[in-house]
Amino acid sequence: MFDIGFSEIALVGVVALIVLGPERLPRVARTAGALVRRARSSWLSVRNEIERELAAEDLRKSMHELKQDVAVDADLRQAARSVETALKDAANLAPGNDHRQP
Repeated sequence: MFDIGFSEIALVGVVALIVLGPERLPRVARTAGALVRRARSSWLSVRNEIERELAAEDLRKSMHELKQDVAVDADLRQAARSVETALKDAANLAPGNDHRQP
């Protein structure tokens, strides 16, 4: 993410030691570490929440598509029944068919 090498970190440590002194440096380092952990934790929490929202949206889209497919399937079945009924009626009404059903 950041292009920081060991030499840059060492330089920051030496400057911090000179500016803060050996008495305050450990306390400041712990505080900085706690802040970095808290920021990282917050970032991971936000990222996980966004991923959950995206997954929920994908699930909603899939459910909507499935409902549309089910509706189309029901329409096709109804159309097939209508065609079968029409074919049976046409076969019963055909000339030369003595086996007419009421």
